[in-house]
Amino acid sequence: MNDVLPTDAPMWELFENTVQTVLKSYGFQQIRTPIVESTALFSRGLGAVTDIVEKEMYSFTDALNGDQLTLRPESTAGVVRAALEHNLTYDGPKRLWYAGPMFRHERPQRGRYRQFQQVGAEAIGFAGPDIDAELIMLCQRLWDDLGLQDVRLELNSIGNAEERNRHRADLIAYFELHAELLDTDAQRRLHSNPLRILDTKNPTMQAMVNGAPKLLDYLDAESLAHFEGVQNILRHNNVPFTINPRLVRGMDYYNRTVFEWVTDQLGSQGTVCGGGRYDPLVEMFGGKPTPACGFAMGVERVLELMKANGEQFAPNQCDVYVVHQGVQAQLQASVAAERLRDAGLDVVLHCAAAAGGASFKTQMKRADSSGAAFAVILGEDEAAQGTVTVKPLRGEADAAKGSSQTTIPFETLSDYLVDQIVGDGDHDHGDHGDHGEHVHYRH
Repeated sequence: MNDVLPTDAPMWELFENTVQTVLKSYGFQQIRTPIVESTALFSRGLGAVTDIVEKEMYSFTDALNGDQLTLRPESTAGVVRAALEHNLTYDGPKRLWYAGPMFRHERPQRGRYRQFQQVGAEAIGFAGPDIDAELIMLCQRLWDDLGLQDVRLELNSIGNAEERNRHRADLIAYFELHAELLDTDAQRRLHSNPLRILDTKNPTMQAMVNGAPKLLDYLDAESLAHFEGVQNILRHNNVPFTINPRLVRGMDYYNRTVFEWVTDQLGSQGTVCGGGRYDPLVEMFGGKPTPACGFAMGVERVLELMKANGEQFAPNQCDVYVVHQGVQAQLQASVAAERLRDAGLDVVLHCAAAAGGASFKTQMKRADSSGAAFAVILGEDEAAQGTVTVKPLRGEADAAKGSSQTTIPFETLSDYLVDQIVGDGDHDHGDHGDHGEHVHYRH
């Protein structure tokens, strides 16, 4: 498990704001479900013979009442439970999205942690291939908006249960003919979940697995038509993809369309986002047969890609840093800071780290390192005269306004700085209100 430090916050904020904007543009609404759910919810939904249920879930017995509980390893099961419990689809299909921590006890790798953040979307009640394609195009738009170029789409169809059963019998027979090549995991899965063997990363098994029967060859006309419908929409929207017949999903509830966004920049575990259709799940949880489709992405994995892409995320605490020296200047500085915040600006007021305060030189170093565009300076002379000194701190500000500082009347400070900062485009333009009418400009 890892800490997200203040120096990483700008990158997280950029990602989160971009995700929310993209999801909203497709009509998705946010849902928030509990971090702790009944263990049975996951063992029933994910399937008992999966790595997550067998080896990775953080499960425990509630000491107060004996309930079997689990820290959620993924969110689809919880979202479907909530949709059923609150009858969310009574008035029609729903587009839902979520964000938050998940928990899996797996071997930590680059961008993978035992507590990790996921963003995902679930479209419940849509039967056609158009929603499958829409979710994929939503991801493509997110990569584009984040400036990620080295992410590619792999696509497959795993059909329905009857088609998989026919394929499963032939797959087991094929693997039994090559039993000497199966590793321990493959031998364990041979009769319980042979489809997962196709997803092996063991290099000594690759050639043998490549020769295994392909599920696409077992699909009936309806499943093939659905899969072709997804591909047609992607082609018409210029979304490139590769059909990967070995692509499967680890959870039992998936059917038909499955997809992954993968990269070569994060080592052997290169999946950034995975998803697909899971029509059986709602009925498995006791609801009426309801089609559904969704995806989930690991936030830390995407942030690793953003870093690899050369994105720079300099911490920027504020727009204005207020420095001061002297008793009356300190009082005036606090008033100035509050008025600037009322006007919608982000302000850091220098507070003494030790008795006696700090020199102007020390404070100006702090102001410069804060990332602020301007320093507001108040000494005893300014306090007595009812003025304030404003100094540009950034290179662009210096070039636009000259490097010299400006002394202005105290009462005009808010108007002056809002005009300077909003006029530079650092904030969205808006009228600033009087005290109590907070207008927060969006960065």
